[in-house]
Parts: sequence; C-alpha cells; structure tokens
Amino acid sequence: MTVHALNELLLVCSLVLLVAVAAVRISSRSGLPSLLLYLGIGIALGQDGIFDVKFDNAELTQVIGYAALVVILAEGGLGAKWKEVKPVLPAAAVVSTVGVGISVGITASAAHYLVGLDWRQALIIGAVVSSTDAAAVFSVLRRVPLPPRITGVLEAESGFNDAPVVILVVAFSAAGPVEHWYVLVAEIALELAIGAAIGIAVGWLGSLGLRHVALPASGLYPIAVMAIAVSAYAAGAMAHGSGFLAVYLAAMILGNSKLPHWPATRGFADGLGWLAQIGMFVLLGLLVTPHDLVDDFWPAIVVGLVLTMVARPLSVFLSLAPFRMPAREKVLMSWAGLRGAVPIILATIPMVSGVQGSTRIFNIVFVLVIVYTLIQGPTLPWVANKLNIADDPAEADDLGIESAPLERLRGHLLSVDIPAKSKMHGVEVGELRLPAGAAVTLVVREGTSFVPSPATVLRRGDELLVVATDPVRDRAEERLRAVGEGGKLAGWLGTGSPVANAPGMVGPHGGSAIPQAMKLAKKLGGAGAGAPGNGSSSGSGSGTKTSP
Repeated sequence: MTVHALNELLLVCSLVLLVAVAAVRISSRSGLPSLLLYLGIGIALGQDGIFDVKFDNAELTQVIGYAALVVILAEGGLGAKWKEVKPVLPAAAVVSTVGVGISVGITASAAHYLVGLDWRQALIIGAVVSSTDAAAVFSVLRRVPLPPRITGVLEAESGFNDAPVVILVVAFSAAGPVEHWYVLVAEIALELAIGAAIGIAVGWLGSLGLRHVALPASGLYPIAVMAIAVSAYAAGAMAHGSGFLAVYLAAMILGNSKLPHWPATRGFADGLGWLAQIGMFVLLGLLVTPHDLVDDFWPAIVVGLVLTMVARPLSVFLSLAPFRMPAREKVLMSWAGLRGAVPIILATIPMVSGVQGSTRIFNIVFVLVIVYTLIQGPTLPWVANKLNIADDPAEADDLGIESAPLERLRGHLLSVDIPAKSKMHGVEVGELRLPAGAAVTLVVREGTSFVPSPATVLRRGDELLVVATDPVRDRAEERLRAVGEGGKLAGWLGTGSPVANAPGMVGPHGGSAIPQAMKLAKKLGGAGAGAPGNGSSSGSGSGTKTSP
C-alpha cells in the first residue's frame, strides 16, 4: 500500500467514524438502537450503495466480529454492578441456558415447518437468533429507569447467553451428523464450566495485582484492565472452554474491585466498546448484498414473528417459573430480547463452514434483526411505561469515587464527586463520621478549592479529596457511599453499614481531624483543618492527583 493510498484510507475511516458519532446523537433522540444506523452506513458504502464497495470475505468478517464481540463483552462486564447482578444471578443463568434451549427448539420448528428449511438450517437459525444483545437493549433503555432486578437479569443474560449459543451454532454448522442431544448438552456444560473457572481466576488475580501494584502512569490502568479481560478470553478459548463467558466474568470481577483510576478506565472501555460496535456493524453492512435480501424478506418476517411473540415469551416465562417475579416484569423482559450484532456475526459461522444454504441463513438473520429491532427498539420505553415498570427517578445517584494508590505513603487518595441527586448534599463534613485514619482534606467547589472544617456543609457538584490510610480505605469508601444513599442518618436508618457508634468514628461536629489521615495529608502537601465553617474560603493543596 502506498502512502497516498494509506492517506485516502485514513480519510475514509475518519469520515465514517465522524458520521457514526453523529449517528449516536440521532439514535439517542429517536430511540432507535445505534446499530441500525451503523449498518446503514455499511450498506451505503457496500454493494448497491453509494460507493459500491465489493466485500464478500465472510471469514475476515467473522474474525473481526469475534474480536469486537470480546471488547463489547468486556465493556459490558466492566459496567455490570455486582450488587444488581448477584440477587438475579440464578435467574439470569437459567434464562441463558434453559431459556436458550426453549427458544432454539420453537424457532427452529417454525423455520422448518413454516419456511421450509431443512433441519440443519432451521437449527442454525434457531440458535443464531436466540442470543440477545446488551448493546442493543441498553442503548434503548438508557432513558427508562428500571428496577435493578430487571436490568440485572437483562444485562447478565446478554453477557451469559452468547457462550452456549456460539457452541450450538458451531456444533450445528460442523460437518457430519449432529451429536446426540445429551452429548451436546454435556459439552456445553463442560465448556461453560471451564470458561467460568478461568474467567473468575483471571479476574481475581488481575484485580489483586492492580490494587497492590502502583503503575507509573494513570493512563496505564485502563490499558491493563482491558488487557487482563482480553487475556481471559484467550485463556478460556485455548483451554477449550467458553472464552466469551470467561471475558465477561473476568471483566465483571475487575469492574467491581474498586480499582485505581476507575472513572478513567470506565471511560476508556466505553470508548473502545463504541469503536468496536461501529467497526463491526459497518463491516456487516458491507458484507450484505441488499438486492439478495428481497427473496428472504418474508421468511425472515415469519421466523421473527414466531421468535418474538412465541419463542421468547415462552423461554422467559418457563425458565423463570421457579423464581418469584411478577408477570408484568416477565412481559417486559420478553419484549426486551433485542437482537443486535451477535446474531449477524454468528450467521457468518455456517458461511465459513460451507453449510449448504448459508447465504440464505445470513440474509434471513440480517432482515430479522433489522425489522424487529425497528419494531421493538422504539416501543420498548413505551411498553415499560404501560406496564408501570419504572424505578424511582428520585433515587439518589451513586457517588463517583476514584482511587489513586499512594504506595510509598501506605495510603489512598479518594476523589469523590457529589452528583445532583446525592443525599450527601447538605451534610456537614463532621457528619460523614469517617473511620479513624480517613479525613476530608480538600473541597473543590465551582472551580475554587479550600480546606474544609468539620462544620463545612457539602453541596451537590462538590468534589472531595479524601485521604485514607491503607487499612481503612474500603471502610471509608463504604461510609461515603452510605451517606450518599441515605444522608447523614445512614446507619441509623439501615442504609449502609451501621457505623454510627463504631469505635474510632468521629461524631457530628467531631472537632479535630483524625491524626493518621492528617499526617498522611500533610505529606501530600495540602491537608489541614481550619477552613471556615461556611465553606466559602479557599485553601491550598498540592499532590492531590499524584500517584507514584
């Protein structure tokens, strides 16, 4: 490739990315999942499109799609909150396995008897479209506050069900007869077990290392986190386990381990996730030939109708029967089973394997995803409102806390942002009742920083710098989050840990600052007491963002 050709390629790629970013804005205002807009860009670039770029390399698309899917699953795992996923983990696991089996059976029967596909093709389609897509679901649900139980099940399901579906599609696409069902079930169980074990091990070891080893630059933490998550996929796949399950579990453990510089890591992963989605969807749009979709339009509509109105609801209701969940919540989860990039990527597996009729399978899946995402996506918030399923909009936002390890000083510097709905608003610094060894050393308010006194009243929008010695770092963060959720009476009212009367706590208006934390703060160069109680004065501080 010449330098001139490289320059042209970079120009085209940058323009595509700019258009895709603009598509995110359109998506957020229209309620349409952004995947449709990215697919549209790919179709416009490809055959029958404006630029008529001919691209038919299904194997390359599959490889790039797998790589993008690993990044998307890692980003999803990093954003999953364990406190929301933990209570619904059994339900999500059942929906992701038993529910997938029910959906595959019903959808494959419809594809065979109603559309006329042979059983191998029908089973492949049934398996391909039985996987939901987290990116498609939550791109629509961002504007609808849902109870943690529903979001937990949907998010965990979308992260878990990729693994068994991939195994099924590969098995159905392999040459020769399909194994007996009990052999296939045993193989799925073994691969899931191996993937889960490796994912948990890699995530735990990675979080342990990142929490106890201070990297020389804060920008290395996001790279290290993503590298650990991707290594979990590689290790799981090489051990003949489910790499997709491994990367999701490893990322979930990393995301809930209170890692240093977490906001920067989360933003980096979110950006990589968007980039992976954009590249993957544009590539899938390039692969499809629009004029070939006409003959497979109505078969896709029939299969999709059975999937949406019969297979998905039955899989949700039957698999969740042992769990006490209201019927209206099951209805919403049935309608929220959006298909996105994953089914289209999986539809390339039979193409690469040389399955007869694989091009038709791809076309049916492509049309099904587009049509039913157009129907379900914009109506999902409306369905949630009609079912009267919405979380309390006045619920306090979680605090954004970033930790910078101060390894040489055996302490931590916590950066705390107070969001608009936090109940920390109006609480005095002394009323935080932080454990001995932790103290608020600096408050940044409207661009002005000052050293607070115990009587300084905190306000929404403030940023606090809290110094904590190593032994009390976790207790200090736990207490800050408890006050953010329950206000100054947290502990007495059952919010957070009951620390009000714990030994070593500082009571309201507790006078002098804690000796250990203040000694550590002085080493940082900006700690002390004596700021005016009204919080209007400023103070000096240095080294607040420094890490070794």
